[in-house]
Amino acid sequence: MPRLHDVVDLLHTWYPPDTAESWDAVGLVWGDPDAEVRKVMLAVDVTPEVAAEAAEWGADLLVAHHPLFLKPVHGFAATTPKGRTLATLVKAGCALLTAHTNADQAAGGVSESMATALGLVDQAPIVRAPGPPVDKLTAYVPVDAAAIVRAALAEAGAGTIGDYDFASFSTPGQGRFRPLAGATPMVGEVGAISQVEEVRIEVVLPRGKRGAVVSAMKAAHPYEEPAYDVVEVADGDVAPTGTGRIGTITPLPLAQFADLVAEALPDTVHGVRVAGDPDRRIRRVAVCGGAGDFLLDTVLRTDADVYVTSDLRHHVVAEFAEKAGPAVIDVAHWAAEWTWLPALSARLVETLGDAVQTRVSELVTDPWTMRL
Repeated sequence: MPRLHDVVDLLHTWYPPDTAESWDAVGLVWGDPDAEVRKVMLAVDVTPEVAAEAAEWGADLLVAHHPLFLKPVHGFAATTPKGRTLATLVKAGCALLTAHTNADQAAGGVSESMATALGLVDQAPIVRAPGPPVDKLTAYVPVDAAAIVRAALAEAGAGTIGDYDFASFSTPGQGRFRPLAGATPMVGEVGAISQVEEVRIEVVLPRGKRGAVVSAMKAAHPYEEPAYDVVEVADGDVAPTGTGRIGTITPLPLAQFADLVAEALPDTVHGVRVAGDPDRRIRRVAVCGGAGDFLLDTVLRTDADVYVTSDLRHHVVAEFAEKAGPAVIDVAHWAAEWTWLPALSARLVETLGDAVQTRVSELVTDPWTMRL
């Protein structure tokens, strides 16, 4: 039987908390890491009704997309709505975990799930996430000490490229120097210029390991004052994750594609709003789960025929249409992000098997309740 910390570690592997926006509040909100987890419920929002559903079903863990406490609080007394919501979960012994902006960009996350629900193939992020920051260290080492220094660099974390480690590049050369008064040179004499056959060793390393790698190089290097340099490598590689998704569908008119969107998403009072020529041919589709107006200018520079997102405003859409860009489809925020829940449920079942049961809450927590 998995314990809470096992499930949390799994979810944090899929949706790393350090990829969340700086203003966000993600991760384990409450729960005993050593508690057993038999039932996991999934929801977009942590409302009193959702908490009651989790408690009634006997959930051991509620995974929510939107944080219950996005802004810092000094307490969560049951005299407040949020406090009562958490009190319901605590009383039922149901832990709470939030995966918000860290789940938006991730592979298998919100935007990817939405794109898959709409039938997009050949998906790619609209804006790719940058790869991890990388440095390159170059050290100049006497030939007979090169192997020792290479090994020390690798053991300290340098020289890993994809599925390979101990990667380095070396070129021969000649080092020249003159020890000054006070030096204790391993090679040469004080006051005399020396020339030594050396090897230039180059390795890449994660920027976070810079200090450890440089220290390891200095400790393994035979010289009193090793010659080396470290440069920050410009982003060349990118992660397979990122903001939004763009992909391809079998071409069809905008009006027909809008019907497809309405069928693929759960029903809401908000419904599906369309800005564009109903007869426009749609082949390339851009999507962003949740509020996506911040991507409009970026989408304008793609080959998308339509952009599907949520929470678009009047003037923003009007000005976008004036630029002769893609058609726009505005869907309910809750409905767009709900598409992630069945995908996450399937992923948990595939990974944990019969060890846990999952349940996707179908309570519509979109705030709009009437449309006249």
